[in-house]
Amino acid sequence: MNNQDLVTEIRQKIDIVDLISEYIPLIQKGKNYFGVCPFHNDTNPSMSVSREKQIYKCFSCGASGNVFTFLMDYDHIDFKEAIKILGEKAGVEVKGIKLNPKTTKFDRFYEMYDIANKYYQNNLNSKEGLLAKKYLSSRKIDDDLIKEFGIGLSLDKSNAVTTILTSKDYSMKEIEQFGLASNNHDIYINRIMFPLHDISGHIVGFSGRIYDDSDKNKYMNTKETIIFKKGECLYNYHIARDYCRKLKFVIIVEGFMDAIRLSQIGYKNVIALMGTAMTEEQIQLIKKLSNNVYLSLDGDEAGQRATLTNGEQLVKQGLNVKVIGLPHDKKEHDPDEYIIKYGKDSYTNLIESALNYSDFKINFLKIGVNFNSDLELSTYIDSVIKEVSTIKDEIRREIILKKLAIEVNLSYNTLEKRLNEYLEFQKVVNVEETAKPKVDVPKKKVSKYEKAAYFLIYGMVNDGQVIKLVEKEDVHFPTKELRYLASEICYYYHKYGSITMADFYTYLNDKEELLVVYNYIMSFQYNDEINYKAIDDYIGVIREYNLRQEIKRLSDLVKKENDPIEKAKIAEKIRLLKIGE
Repeated sequence: MNNQDLVTEIRQKIDIVDLISEYIPLIQKGKNYFGVCPFHNDTNPSMSVSREKQIYKCFSCGASGNVFTFLMDYDHIDFKEAIKILGEKAGVEVKGIKLNPKTTKFDRFYEMYDIANKYYQNNLNSKEGLLAKKYLSSRKIDDDLIKEFGIGLSLDKSNAVTTILTSKDYSMKEIEQFGLASNNHDIYINRIMFPLHDISGHIVGFSGRIYDDSDKNKYMNTKETIIFKKGECLYNYHIARDYCRKLKFVIIVEGFMDAIRLSQIGYKNVIALMGTAMTEEQIQLIKKLSNNVYLSLDGDEAGQRATLTNGEQLVKQGLNVKVIGLPHDKKEHDPDEYIIKYGKDSYTNLIESALNYSDFKINFLKIGVNFNSDLELSTYIDSVIKEVSTIKDEIRREIILKKLAIEVNLSYNTLEKRLNEYLEFQKVVNVEETAKPKVDVPKKKVSKYEKAAYFLIYGMVNDGQVIKLVEKEDVHFPTKELRYLASEICYYYHKYGSITMADFYTYLNDKEELLVVYNYIMSFQYNDEINYKAIDDYIGVIREYNLRQEIKRLSDLVKKENDPIEKAKIAEKIRLLKIGE
């Protein structure tokens, strides 16, 4: 069985609706299914999934493809990994599959960081790493965790890494540009090194931590580069991804040590923010992990405020948010310290008793309120009711409101009246939001010739008869890219005897330039039924385009020709073309 037959077999055994439903909720509307697109900041369901064609298409951002492309783009994995995962799901043996290795323009720099990381790891296991190992041991970081998280050590040497990298043909400009050196010397000196990965698992930076009594900054992070954007990374994301999918929830902590500690006690579905502020890009990544989010930030005041801010952002994105609260009477302010002192079972109990975000927020609103002050009490009551109005569960609303009525010594009816005012206001806002026209990603203006070519390409990948018509009429597509694409469609059809949109996506996987063109063409809306009269018309439009282009070429030639006889011959050709001979 060749590669194409293998991937076709896998593709045919994996239903695209079932697969995508594992990642995002889908709702059936007519023949197709719709969901919120995970490939752009989507709030309204703009992704359509066709069980009949086994493809998906977003009408806003233009993302489209089959089961393989969805998994590759969603999880940021390569084609080979997607085949392995889907092959296992489909029960198809995939050993020995041969694929051209996919390279990127950043591979050289990923390798640079791999070399540096191996050096740091070796240092930690050498005699010079004994003090750092002792420090890690005091923090309950054993050899297994060191290995699992690739922890290393930069030594008190001014140019060790730069020397190694220059010997591997990296220039000083490259080494400095990517944040490993400055002024011909190593950036990281005498620090415990935590490698930072992008979402695909490449090492793209480091965070170096002091472990002695130095007065230097506790942490030093790699500067932002073209491969490392702090606001687009989440610590342990590449590992947590699969665990989050299996367990159906993700735990978010603040720091590396928290993530490492949770992983040690079995919670591998954990990511760290690398700071308390959450970016829009990070929120989109979190949405891809799970709809169920548990915030386990520090228990001090700063951590509580970070929980409030981040929880608010996540709730606005439609995620189900719970808060794992550390007991306020404990000295241990972060999950790492808490787990070390009280153990896994105690932390598991905190997870099981986690508060809904709205309950956490209501409790937070009470902090510092002077209940003897009419103004402060009124503001507190109003804030709680406003939060209650965002809760969809009517039973929860009533329970909270009854508790509030007892707490502030007001009648339930008074509070309910204010709640209804907020609910009515929200209805008006929602109507206004719904009435706003949906803004799609603007497409460039398409000429009638391009439109004809796109509809022909669409027809070709849906019906072999259209391919035969295109070949019979010897259609010459308007651009080089479209001609190459049409040629590949014809080749595929004749080699495999049939063609589908879903399988052709897979065939184009290693032909990136053509895949971009194909994706763009598929982003337009087409009729499901092939109209052969329309196909003839499209062929006629393209023939007209080619005629115009030939007349233009000959007209330009006439202007440049000096010989009267040759000039007359060219003019006659133009005349014959214009009258259709």
